[in-house]
Amino acid sequence: MSIYNDEMKPDYIYVLRKSLGYLFFGMVMLVSSCKGMNSHPEESDFAQYVDQRIGTGGHGHVFMGANVPFGLVQLGPTSIPQTWDWTSGYHISDTTVIGFSHLHLSGTGIGDLSDIVLMPTTGAVNHNRGTNDSYDTGMWSYFSRVNEHFAPGYYATFLDRYKVGVELTTTKRVGFHKYSFPENADDARVVIDLENGTCWDAPIEGNLHVLDNRTIAGYRYSKGWAKDQRIYFVAEFSHPFEKFQIYDKNTPKEGSVYTSQQVYGEACFGSSIGSAPVYIKVALSPVSIENAKQNIKAELPDWDFELTKKNAYSAWNEELSKIKIKTEDESVKRIFYTALYHTMIAPSVFCDVNGDYRGADGNYHRNEGFTNYTTFSLWDTYRAAHPLMTIIHPEKVNDIINTMLHIYKQQGKLPVWHLMGCETDCMVGNPAIPVVADAILKGFNGFDSELAYEAMKASAMLDERGLDLYKKYGYIPFDKYNESVATCLEYALADWSLAQVAQRNGKKIDYQYFNDRSRAYKYYFDTETSFLRGLSSDGKWRTPFDAFRSTHREDDYTEGNAWQYTWLVPHDIEGLMGLFGSQENFHNKLDSLFTVEGNLGKEASPDISGLIGQYAHGNEPSHHVLYLYTMTGRPGKTADLVRQVLSTLYHDKPDGLSGNEDVGQMSAWYVLSALGLYQVEPAGGRYFFGSPIIDEAIINVGNGKSLTIKVVNNSKENKYIQRIKLNNNLYKQAYINFTDLSAGGILELEMGANPTVWFE
Repeated sequence: MSIYNDEMKPDYIYVLRKSLGYLFFGMVMLVSSCKGMNSHPEESDFAQYVDQRIGTGGHGHVFMGANVPFGLVQLGPTSIPQTWDWTSGYHISDTTVIGFSHLHLSGTGIGDLSDIVLMPTTGAVNHNRGTNDSYDTGMWSYFSRVNEHFAPGYYATFLDRYKVGVELTTTKRVGFHKYSFPENADDARVVIDLENGTCWDAPIEGNLHVLDNRTIAGYRYSKGWAKDQRIYFVAEFSHPFEKFQIYDKNTPKEGSVYTSQQVYGEACFGSSIGSAPVYIKVALSPVSIENAKQNIKAELPDWDFELTKKNAYSAWNEELSKIKIKTEDESVKRIFYTALYHTMIAPSVFCDVNGDYRGADGNYHRNEGFTNYTTFSLWDTYRAAHPLMTIIHPEKVNDIINTMLHIYKQQGKLPVWHLMGCETDCMVGNPAIPVVADAILKGFNGFDSELAYEAMKASAMLDERGLDLYKKYGYIPFDKYNESVATCLEYALADWSLAQVAQRNGKKIDYQYFNDRSRAYKYYFDTETSFLRGLSSDGKWRTPFDAFRSTHREDDYTEGNAWQYTWLVPHDIEGLMGLFGSQENFHNKLDSLFTVEGNLGKEASPDISGLIGQYAHGNEPSHHVLYLYTMTGRPGKTADLVRQVLSTLYHDKPDGLSGNEDVGQMSAWYVLSALGLYQVEPAGGRYFFGSPIIDEAIINVGNGKSLTIKVVNNSKENKYIQRIKLNNNLYKQAYINFTDLSAGGILELEMGANPTVWFE
């Protein structure tokens, strides 16, 4: 496998992007807000700073390919390996490709999707996935990094084996392929592969139907992380094929319709294509072939590839321009806008242009008046990605909540980790409750608020996933349930979020009940060790106890240890501090988190990464911890640590993330922290101040309003906030409320070299 090296460092990509065109295929990036790409792009072009390679190395697991913001289709290469670092189907260390598939995950710790694979070839092929030791093992090909180019909404490469140039772009629901075969190719083909996916995906049933000599339709049913996934498609070719041969794996079949577990089809062009590229439009639908046809007609009726590519780029630029930052550090621009890009890959639209979608009940639902979404990595994203969305995508929040409420009606609870209409029940807690509660507390009202409250309460009162034990004991005992401490802590913070809505709605009994439950963390506090640790059903501590030790999925914590989980009480820091006996004891313990070293053990979760002492930035339960200092009167330490993380655990190389991207959460932390604030509590809208690294940001907060953050005297040394003004009035709080952010105006942060406490 070809390994990424310094000869293809990201700076080279940016030189290519700023030139008159890419070397490959003479790509010209035209967007509506600028006349062209040149060495001094206009300020309105923010998409130029996106480098999709950031996070494709290490354990970032990010998607590489073409898509539009929040689109159903993520069209890109899928490689041979099906192991943990290939959960998106792509890794920078690998230059194999089995084809170009239309659905991908980005940054997850589990692999699935990569459905509906197309592969241009020349000559007969073996329909196996293959191994990289010989081309004889399958229809795969190598490609070279030199011939790989990308920009938001566009991907291009060159298949070394078949000498075919590949360019990809998309609309929300349609993938658009451009294949440039060798001149005078005498056996050009395009293979449609309905067998292969990524990692844990397995085909159940595939169907191909030849509609005419330019159009193929079909579907793919599969199981994996999503236990019952169904996707329908229609593929239209710009050039008529001489023959379309259907196969059951490698066995040819007669007829124009065929269904099997490993169905393949080959559109055979012979030598009829000449020197003209073959274009293919592939529309997806979660509902039907007929709806896929409608999606093509609505989104991509013509064959103008360059215009589609331009529109995709413009769509990205429009969304990225919602935060316009100023900084002299070009690497910060690349990291920031790539991070912002990553926050908008998902949630993904999961309905057709007419509003139809497949629900969590397995039934097809006709237009119900909202845009349905999927890919909810909520254990990760409730922490920062959704609080960021409420600021810069307020127009989407009501649809997100409506999706969750319909999921509740269809499966009897709010989503946990929802993928392609399927509940995976992945991770612990009730992570949708903070998202729904946060929307209500922030004043969003484009959904049924009574139903929202019902959904939160019903989800919190189930008897599944340890909730029965939680209700019985007031905590979850380790001898009754695995990952007991992490599970209970997540339930507790969700309960606190629900309690705030109950209080707002005047439901005093509910408020008292859920607020009391939210204090469950106190059961786990051991005064001798000052850690939260496993407690049995008869009130005994788990022994032996090692605060450093982690046994992945087999101990009291979820992808972590006692050092990391002792701080997972973002909703009641005062209460947690009280358990330590004094503020000084609390801070001494918190200080030691960032300096202690210990053996995690051979069975430790690989997700415990990005370590500063035992603080693990590569995994989400730690993401609020740096801001605890601001919450407890020591903002200078928050500033020190936030700057350290921003500058050392994020960078603009392929391994520029310290852990899985997790569907936008890692990047959302960067975006908010670079702006100087972070919502620590799981709901309610108090964004605590940290230490901004930008000089200015103009944030489009919707409804025609903008918030300008001006950072005065900012530098590496001047990293401490000295004074804050909001709309020219002195501001003396440790946080800013969502209502002030969404109202727009000017927030001025004056920086200096000496840590101070500016708030009362």
